[in-house]
Amino acid sequence: MSLTLGGIALLLAVGLGVPLGIEAAVHAHGAKDRAVLALAAIGIAVPAYVTAPLLALVFGVHLHWLPVAGWERGTVRDLVLPVVALALPTLAYIARLMRASLLEVLKLPYIRTAQAKGLSARAVLLRHALPPALVPVLGYLGPAAAAVLTGSLVVETIFGLPGMGRFLVQGALNRDYTLVMGKVIVYAVLVLGLNLGTDLLQALLDPRLRRAER
Repeated sequence: MSLTLGGIALLLAVGLGVPLGIEAAVHAHGAKDRAVLALAAIGIAVPAYVTAPLLALVFGVHLHWLPVAGWERGTVRDLVLPVVALALPTLAYIARLMRASLLEVLKLPYIRTAQAKGLSARAVLLRHALPPALVPVLGYLGPAAAAVLTGSLVVETIFGLPGMGRFLVQGALNRDYTLVMGKVIVYAVLVLGLNLGTDLLQALLDPRLRRAER
């Protein structure tokens, strides 16, 4: 459950954070930019252990839209609130990082050269500006994956979901040191693997990294 929850949350954070960051950079200092920055600041400031009970209180207790705890196999509704609570802080970081990175790239000389050649704004953004702007975001995905995996400990406990995170908390409370050490090793291997994957993706997007390796 931890890997499923963390994977969906990370995909949601990337899938929404990158477009929001692009939209904020394209409309820099405008209303959309200010709205994205304000939402990102709230998402960064409020941790998952505060967001999760608030979401459960609003959408579960008051509105009765979604279940607040438990897991029934095959029921997607049980994962909506945990995934959103887990994804919000990472989504906020990715949106701010994408905005800052894209603004820096758009100021580079080769972007002005591409614009002077008569390329459309969409072509300049997608073909020339976006790939190098994604490099810092990919570099953040390794630590982001670690944050999502460790955040699942709290979220699974709050929403009563079965998974590695909840079992790790229970093992720590029961002083089951073998279980705790095993879970920590699993998390460490996952984080190392994700960091390696992000490094390889960075090298694919940025030719300077490939030349630096030679």
